[in-house]
Amino acid sequence: MPEQFVEINLNGYPLKIETGVVAKQANGSVVVSMGETQILVTACASRKSNPNYGFFPLTVEYRPRTYASGRIPGGFFKREGRPQANAVLTARLIDRPIRPRFPKDFMNEIQIWCMPISFDGRNDPDVLGIIGASAALSISDIPFDGPFGAVRIGYVGGEFIANPSYVMREESEMDLIVAGTAEDILMVEGGAQEISEELLVEALKFASGHLAKICEMQQELIDRIGKEKMSYEPVAGPEESLDKAVREKVGGSLSEVFAVKDKKARERAMEALVNGVIAELEEEFPESEGLIKDVIHKIERESMRSMILDNDVRIDGRSQSDIRPITILPGYLHRTHGSALFTRGETQALAVLTLGTKLDEQKIEDLEGESFKSFLFHYNFPPFSVGEVRRAMGPGRREIGHGMLAERALTPVVPSEDMFPYTIRVVSDIMESNGSSSMASVCAGSLSMMDAGVPTKAPVAGIAMGLVKDGERYKVLSDILGAEDHMGDMDFKVAGTPEGITAFQMDVKISGVSLEIMKEALEQAKMGREHILAKMSETLEKPRESLSPYAPRIVSIKIDPEKIGAVIGTGGKTIRGIQDATGTTVSIEDDGTVQIASVNADGLEAALKMIEELTTEAELNKVYDGKVVRIVEFGAFIQILPNQDGLLHISEIAYERTNRVSDVMSVGDIIKVKVIEIGRDGKIRLSRKALLEKPEGYVERPRFERRNSSYRKDDRRDDRGRRR
Repeated sequence: MPEQFVEINLNGYPLKIETGVVAKQANGSVVVSMGETQILVTACASRKSNPNYGFFPLTVEYRPRTYASGRIPGGFFKREGRPQANAVLTARLIDRPIRPRFPKDFMNEIQIWCMPISFDGRNDPDVLGIIGASAALSISDIPFDGPFGAVRIGYVGGEFIANPSYVMREESEMDLIVAGTAEDILMVEGGAQEISEELLVEALKFASGHLAKICEMQQELIDRIGKEKMSYEPVAGPEESLDKAVREKVGGSLSEVFAVKDKKARERAMEALVNGVIAELEEEFPESEGLIKDVIHKIERESMRSMILDNDVRIDGRSQSDIRPITILPGYLHRTHGSALFTRGETQALAVLTLGTKLDEQKIEDLEGESFKSFLFHYNFPPFSVGEVRRAMGPGRREIGHGMLAERALTPVVPSEDMFPYTIRVVSDIMESNGSSSMASVCAGSLSMMDAGVPTKAPVAGIAMGLVKDGERYKVLSDILGAEDHMGDMDFKVAGTPEGITAFQMDVKISGVSLEIMKEALEQAKMGREHILAKMSETLEKPRESLSPYAPRIVSIKIDPEKIGAVIGTGGKTIRGIQDATGTTVSIEDDGTVQIASVNADGLEAALKMIEELTTEAELNKVYDGKVVRIVEFGAFIQILPNQDGLLHISEIAYERTNRVSDVMSVGDIIKVKVIEIGRDGKIRLSRKALLEKPEGYVERPRFERRNSSYRKDDRRDDRGRRR
């Protein structure tokens, strides 16, 4: 196939989709570019369906190449390794809008591969990856309901900007990524500086116009070269007779199951119902256990949705806007720097804060180069939180994603480094889970910072909103349960302070949601957030006045950058000696900022004094306790500060004549001296005599002053210019 491309202008930069040049053996492949940033996106599908997965077998890989930005990877192997956190987050970003666009009965394995291959430092390839995934799938023979678009929205100086540059994003009040069509929204993710719900809705309206243009350009490419969609074997559903028999056996039993409020008890009641139906139908429908379970799950979904839409009653008896009971225990752990146990219904998060120094910052290496983070949020979801037994492994994609969402929600209220020079790490361990543990982590994380005495700008709370939609009828649900997330149509997480929104994330299981539904969900989420914030305020109204006694204290001083070498010493010997002697941690920035951290106040003072002595300049007329380091015929060299010596001339030792310096002092003696002169070259002249009592009748001899060379020259010639 010859090269084909389509192109539009977006915010002054050409957005281009081309195909037919590279990766031609994939079912579909495109290169999406904006400016000089390019990303290759491919879509491949297996030819056989596998109904045994139990879930749609879609995987999205985002694998940036460092050569894209002209860099060589760090580390021993000097090549790309396992995806870093940013790559995992981008893969999740691309996955969420495309997953609901496949046919429900299509179970062929799909893999989307996204590979940034050129990076101009201005245009982020993440949004281009979403567009590329839609385009690659749409022109391929893989069954897919496309296309859709994606755009990043910024807000600078009261104006919305489409796909802002990295520099603009630093100044923007929001960083919003929207995926969808001109009519419906598929995915929303981003953070903001406490913006209002109304401003977020306006941003979504602004995005819809750009989404329409991006869909149109993809459709043009599809009309030109789109392949005929492959035929596939739909996943076989249960026979009509089995479906009818199962429904008869279940009857009204589900209402009894739903009446059980406790999650684990309800799960056991459902398990007993399923096992009973299987046993009763085993003879009539042998080896149909999996199909029977599928039918019961289908009935459960229908019943739950009917209860909500018809009766405005949820599984646990709440109405659509009710929030589950909340309990809060700040300072739950005794020896940590800060902690909080937050429980909402059957969801419980234990957040623990640890304060560190500059040396504890996290180093980030990605396409943009190296950077450092001083605020970290980590989320863990152990299997016991849902009463399961699973193999213990490292954090998965979901855990990384939930941690980053909570970090994004809390970042706007974290104090600046100038105000609070600590590295802050918050860890949320989920103790129980039945709906939105990530939003519970936001609440617990905010409380743990306040418990630690971190001067946060405001408390932050989060809430998860759900949706049940059938045709034109729908209900927006506040504080959704796990079952409502699983059997509902939307998961919309919103976090913020009393002043406004700081983070949001939405994905859907249907073809999309309208702007009107989004607006209603945001208004309902605001009421829920305010309710949770009020509960938090009842327990801990503001950050504690002082830090935990177990947290390090940090003192910052500024030294002359030229003195950094004196503090570090040869091979780091001096700074290591200071740390070992005082039990402190010392870090130095290139601009001369020195941070000293210690839980011991005496050690902190001792280290501070040692560094000040190493970097302090001698002062004229100041008296020092100096150490004699060398004796010469004309005087002695006295160390008055570390790495600073001065000359005590023999004439300045005493008022009476001194024949030999060694008659008065020896190497190693400590004597008081006064600085009487600091030359332009930095040489220091000292006096011991100036600190002694002047003898009675003593007459100061005229001080010898060296005349400059020109004066001496003229002085040696007569009036005719001849030498005398």
